[in-house]
Amino acid sequence: MSYIKDNFLLKNKTAEKLYFDYAKDMPIFDYHCHLPEKQILENKPFNDVFEIWLAGDHYKWRLMRNYGVDEEYITGSKSNKEKFKAYCATLGTAFGNPLYHWSQAELKEFFGCELEINEENAEKIWDECNEYIVKNNVTPQKLIEQSNVTHIFTTNEIFDDLTTFTEIAKKGYNFKVIPAFRADKIMNIEAERYNEFVDKLGEVKTLSELENAIEYRLKEFIKVGTVAADVALQAVYPISDKADAEKVFAKRRKGESVTDKESEIFKGYLTYFLFKLYAKYGVATELHVGAMRNNNTVMLYKLGLDTGFDSIADDNSIKTMSRLFDRLNSENALPKTIVFNLNPKMNSEIMTLIGCFQSGEAKGKMQYGPAWWFLDNKVGMEKHLEDLTATGHIGAFIGMLTDSRSFLSYPRHHYFRRILCNYLGGLMEGGEMTADIELVGKVVKDICYYNAINYFGVK
Repeated sequence: MSYIKDNFLLKNKTAEKLYFDYAKDMPIFDYHCHLPEKQILENKPFNDVFEIWLAGDHYKWRLMRNYGVDEEYITGSKSNKEKFKAYCATLGTAFGNPLYHWSQAELKEFFGCELEINEENAEKIWDECNEYIVKNNVTPQKLIEQSNVTHIFTTNEIFDDLTTFTEIAKKGYNFKVIPAFRADKIMNIEAERYNEFVDKLGEVKTLSELENAIEYRLKEFIKVGTVAADVALQAVYPISDKADAEKVFAKRRKGESVTDKESEIFKGYLTYFLFKLYAKYGVATELHVGAMRNNNTVMLYKLGLDTGFDSIADDNSIKTMSRLFDRLNSENALPKTIVFNLNPKMNSEIMTLIGCFQSGEAKGKMQYGPAWWFLDNKVGMEKHLEDLTATGHIGAFIGMLTDSRSFLSYPRHHYFRRILCNYLGGLMEGGEMTADIELVGKVVKDICYYNAINYFGVK
């Protein structure tokens, strides 16, 4: 039987009451993920548990590589069943890893299977889950609705086809799928395919034409419901003059390569431009910093982007982030901003910085985003809550997200909710805060759902 019991991660009675009476049944607002919208639209039944569980999930791939599993059993030519069994064998001894918890919770929640995941049980789990999939005609829609999800913000590049979202809206699902605007492929001027991506926007020869094209596409996104945008950077770079950025852009459009310094000049200016644009249209900005991407060039050329070869960067760009926020604020052009930080050493620096730019425009206008990517584990979430409460205001926090490509990732929200309730329950039983369970329960509900609804301004 599964080791995950009803009181999993809940270490006292107050924590249990907070979770079961206030957190557990709250809907899920997933304001940042990488689910494929076309798959949601098509809504085709899955063929087997591998398709749902392992295909495209580089979190799981990375764990398997750490265990020495050959790439043939991860992204290679081995059968779905062989890959699934290799993952089960890997997970059986991955004690303490969040996937050790998440996968067991996913198995129980979505398939009603309580077998412990390990090499010995792999065959039984494969058969039991596949039988469930066929019997219940499991589709993306069913998995999302089963998880009580009301809103999904997918992550879409500036040139993506938006008709998919119009078609999804016609389906009458019990949840909304909305694209978050992302201009990373227009930002990353050093990329080999950069000019190819810019060409997707039409006739763009100058930086001003690029700016116009970006604004046009943002307005197209807004027509289908967009209220959030993503900006992903290893570090925040100094704001450059437009003339300097123009020179770099012109050089790259001629097909010439750019230096690291020139790339930073361009990114510094374009980040500033994008933030001003998002403020103009009232679009909340999700700034992701601290990821050092594509470390393994051999695997990058073999498998492409987002396949599990990124890591935590050590860049400290707190001063340039401060100058960016200050300049935007001085120009009345600082949008609602969520800062996602991947380096835990920077928690307090970022938390205290965003506190300098709050306003009555929104409760928690400047957000310190939840523990993200390599930090969305028990240790990372607990540290996030400690830093958030020490130097910020937990009552304004907009809660968890999945940041996932898997339709089975929603138990991560409950993982976070259990940790949140355990954290607050411990403080309550320790006499460090109010014992008013109704008051604290309302804050828990706000963090789980209502704060995000109000922050993004959706119904």
